[in-house]
Amino acid sequence: MHILIPGRHDRQTMEYRVSQAPATSTDSTPRQFGDARRSWPVRRGLLLESGPQRKLALAGFVNQLGTAAFLATVPLYAHQVIHLSIGQVGLGLSAAGVVGLIAGIPVGHLADRRGPRDIFVITLLIQTLSMLSLLFAHSFLAFTLAVAVTDLAGSSGGAARGPLIRRFGGDEVPKFRSYLRSVAMLAGTFGAMAAGAVVQIDSDFAYRALILGNALTFIGSAAVLVKLPKLDALASPREEGRWTALKDKPYMAFVVLDGIMWIHNEVLSFALPLWVVLHTDAPRWFVGPAIAVNTVMVVFLQIRTSRGVKGGTVAGRATRRAGLAFMIGMAVIATASGVPGCAAVAIMTAGVAIHTVGSLWHAAGSLELRFRLAPAHAQGQYSGVFGMGMGLCYTVAPSLLGLLCVTWGTPGWLVMGGVFVAAGLAMPYVIQWAGRSREIADTAD
Repeated sequence: MHILIPGRHDRQTMEYRVSQAPATSTDSTPRQFGDARRSWPVRRGLLLESGPQRKLALAGFVNQLGTAAFLATVPLYAHQVIHLSIGQVGLGLSAAGVVGLIAGIPVGHLADRRGPRDIFVITLLIQTLSMLSLLFAHSFLAFTLAVAVTDLAGSSGGAARGPLIRRFGGDEVPKFRSYLRSVAMLAGTFGAMAAGAVVQIDSDFAYRALILGNALTFIGSAAVLVKLPKLDALASPREEGRWTALKDKPYMAFVVLDGIMWIHNEVLSFALPLWVVLHTDAPRWFVGPAIAVNTVMVVFLQIRTSRGVKGGTVAGRATRRAGLAFMIGMAVIATASGVPGCAAVAIMTAGVAIHTVGSLWHAAGSLELRFRLAPAHAQGQYSGVFGMGMGLCYTVAPSLLGLLCVTWGTPGWLVMGGVFVAAGLAMPYVIQWAGRSREIADTAD
């Protein structure tokens, strides 16, 4: 049995889908993932059917393409073009990250009440302006304000995007969200390649061109989104308070545990490179292939892994398995210290693969619970809470992983793995708690 059946589409979305069907078509096959009568890219899950889901995925790809390139180069831009010190760069980016956390919940609530599409588009236009302003920043204050507004609008856009995913995803939200994650990873890879080229050129013009390009991706993403049908706000219970998400204790517990689990992303992007360089005899170039293994596995396996992960019980089991996989993968990576270079490469490749299997299970369970545990009429507000939890954990992750995995060494990897196991084991109990605290319907898994 699992908890919380997803709500039906709102009437406007259903009418849109019906109106898009050709009047003379004799094909009664449903327009969904895996339709054997569609084109090869659609059948293989490489491309979605034409419609709102494809537009939302395309907008996300364009957005992530520029964002990934920008994030990889903004410290160098601030240091070498604006001529800020390393300390100023770190302080400015940290301050902007903290500011960005505060906007998700109120803007998500606004998206629930005013409609998510238009709010999302507005956040993208704000990011366009803030990114362009960065080209004219010549001081620490100007730099900090520009990146703070960008982060503020970015977290707001994430909160507004949640309701779009939930309502256009319909009964296939887990599969749709998994597809979006694969698309984001692919876009991030291309963005990183663009950033690498800019860093190699290492000129003021190249850095400024990348920032201008990122601003254009916000405009491009917004241009795609305005073609989506407008979604009206869903009615909410009259007796419900304004900030229902913050008062939802089971959901807040889920956000805390899930945020801890999401630290696994920083294990490969932050802890592993330092581990390779400081504690192993593996060549430094191994960091690139290690990240590539993770990216390829996510792009090609995330949708397959998410199949069947529907409902609270199954999602809880997936999260529990993820914690165990993280523990095993990190234990394997830890054993690479003190062994010859070639052996270290082989050991850590296996560890990265196991860790990535855990990330596939966790993403499938997390993204299912994120939407299942939130009421349909408040998806934006709940998405804001979810994003704030992830943001806080990502803020803590570098210091935590630096202490455990880099400073403590092998024992620290095992301790961090144990934290993942504990969070994964606790998740099913939080799901049961959620089932007792709200009106839900059970169905067989």
